[in-house]
Amino acid sequence: MYKQTIPLVNACRKPGEWQTYDILFTAPRFNNDGILTAPARVTVIHNGVVAQLNTEIKGPTVYIGLPHYLAHGKSGIKLQDHGDLVSYRNIWIREL
Repeated sequence: MYKQTIPLVNACRKPGEWQTYDILFTAPRFNNDGILTAPARVTVIHNGVVAQLNTEIKGPTVYIGLPHYLAHGKSGIKLQDHGDLVSYRNIWIREL
C-alpha cells in the first residue's frame, strides 16, 4: 500500500513501542498468458484498528514511477526497515 493508498486511520503507537499487525492478503491472479485477471487485495488491522479494508494493490512498490504487475507465481514475504532501528517478533504466516 506504500505510495498507493493512504490508511483509513493512523493507529501507530509511540516510537519504541511494539506495533501489531494482522494482515489478510489475497495474491494477484494471472491467466495462462500472464495477463492480470484479479489484482492483489489486503486488509490490515494495525494495533487492533482497521487501517486498510479489502484494499486493491496496484502492483509492487516502485521507487520511481507507477506500480504495475508482472506475472509471477508464489513469492515470499518481504519486510523493510528504511535503515531505521527495527525489530520483528512473533511472525506467523498461515494460508487461508
